[in-house]
Parts: sequence; C-alpha cells; structure tokens
Amino acid sequence: MSGKTVSSAILLLVVGNAIAVISDVFVKFLEEGVPVFQYAFLRCVITLLLLAPFWKHLDTGHFFEGGVLHFIRGHVHLVGMICMVYALIALPLATANAVFMVAPIMVMILSVMFFGERLSTLSLVAVISGFAGILVILRPVEIGWAALAALGTAAALAINAVLVRRLPRDQSTVQKLFLNYLMITPLCLALAWWEGAAWSREVLISAFGSALFILGYNVCVLLAYKHVDANQITSAEYTALVWAVIIGWVFFAEVPDLWFVVGSAMIVVPLLLIGLQQRRIRPRPSHHELADTRYHTAPATDDEGITQDAGYKQ
Repeated sequence: MSGKTVSSAILLLVVGNAIAVISDVFVKFLEEGVPVFQYAFLRCVITLLLLAPFWKHLDTGHFFEGGVLHFIRGHVHLVGMICMVYALIALPLATANAVFMVAPIMVMILSVMFFGERLSTLSLVAVISGFAGILVILRPVEIGWAALAALGTAAALAINAVLVRRLPRDQSTVQKLFLNYLMITPLCLALAWWEGAAWSREVLISAFGSALFILGYNVCVLLAYKHVDANQITSAEYTALVWAVIIGWVFFAEVPDLWFVVGSAMIVVPLLLIGLQQRRIRPRPSHHELADTRYHTAPATDDEGITQDAGYKQ
C-alpha cells in the first residue's frame, strides 16, 4: 500500500479507519465511573512519548509559533476527548461514530459564522439533513448525557477543524500534534490530581492502546493524502461507520436498528454528494490536517470556499 495510486490510497484510508475504530474499542472497554481526567493525562503523556522519536520534524527555532492558537485548540481538544470517553462508554459504538460524523456539518455552519462563507444548496441540504439524521438516530426520548457528550465531541472536532486554518502553514504535523498535547498536559495533571483516583492499570492500557492506534491511523492518512488529491479519496473515510457497525457487533453484540441506518444515511449521503460535486468542479491539492482526535474528516474550507479535509481524531 504505497498510497501513490488512487486505489492504494483508498485502501490505506479503509485500513486506517478500521485502526481508528479499534482505538475506540480501547476506550469502550472502560467501565462507567472511570477516572476520565487520569485517562486524559495518561493519553497526553503517552502520545508525547510516541511522538518523541520524530523530534527531527520539530522546528525548535520557532517551536511555539502560533502558541495562543495551539493553546486554544488543545483545550478544545481536551473537552472533546473527555466527552468522547463518556459517549463511547455509554452509547453503542456505531451510534457514537454516527454522531461524531456531524462534525463536518458543524464546520460548514462555523465557516459561515466566522468566515462569511456562503453555503451552496447542496451544503444547506447537508446541514438540515445531518441534524435531522442525528434526531432520527438518537430520538428525543433517548437523548441523555451520553448523546450530549457525543455532540460535544463533534462540536470540539468542528471548532478545531476551523481553527486549523489559522495555524502556521509551515509547521509540520508532528509539531502541531506535539504542541496540542504539550499545552494541555499541565491542566490534565492538575485535574487528575483533583480527581484523586488511584492509578489504574486498566486506564493505562486504554490510554496506550487508543493513542497508539490513533497514531497508526494518522500514518495511514498521511501516506494516503501525500500523492493523491483529497477529493478523489475522501469518501473512503466514511467506511469508519461500517467498521464501527462490524466491530460493535463482534465485540459488544450491538446490532444497529432501522433508525440508525436511516439517520446515518441522512448524515453521510449528502456529504458524499458534496465530495462528488467537488470532484467534478476541479482537482485540488490535498490538505489533510492530522491530529489525534476522534474525527476523521471534518472538512474545513479554504479561502475560495472549496472544502478541504481537516481530519481530526479525538
């Protein structure tokens, strides 16, 4: 899987999204009442250690360039990470992933609010259909803290996908990831100390597994988007929902109902149509911002209003 052809790049994304969902499994195996701040702290430390071998990609001369924005994005990411843990523990794996996928729709709204961009007719349909799909999946009678946590994760993904446009363009992915976690580690440590829970091997294993597999996903994405235009392969990232259904059924005996199928289609299909529309307009260089967050394809838009992938996984 070299990623140099469209077919190999698509395969990389399919495999990468399977790896990403496996990272969710490590979180989902945690029990209710888990010390979530301890998890967040361990996740930060482990991610920083995993990134350490790539120190050559850090620009030490301008290490803290864009520091204020990195600080904001990092703490938004922390909120999303905590919400993600609650959502994955309480909701079926596929349901949580379907709600996370509303992030691209939120990006469209934020782009209108903060950058004055205009939604096309298809984009407007995607916004309306996406939020209706969330209601179909969750159904008002079933909306609780877990559902709100999943929406909180999606909101965090969307905010960071928009903010990534303001980061220094010459910073490497490794540096952006490193700063993201470095900025929130002190607060995570303070919160873990305030939480006062005994250090748990279960939480350590979960944090290590989720961090490792998310970085594995990031490697797959980096290779996939390196040689191929993003608009040719982005739709392959929605296979994450398929993997979530399969893995949820195998590991947790979760069988999606008709509400889930209909709601997921209402979210994903308009986004796929937008991707096909962009492919017909013109090819464009890929711009896939990697980050260790939960979401894969939260599309930000460039200055010309053309959607760009800002993959963001919690």
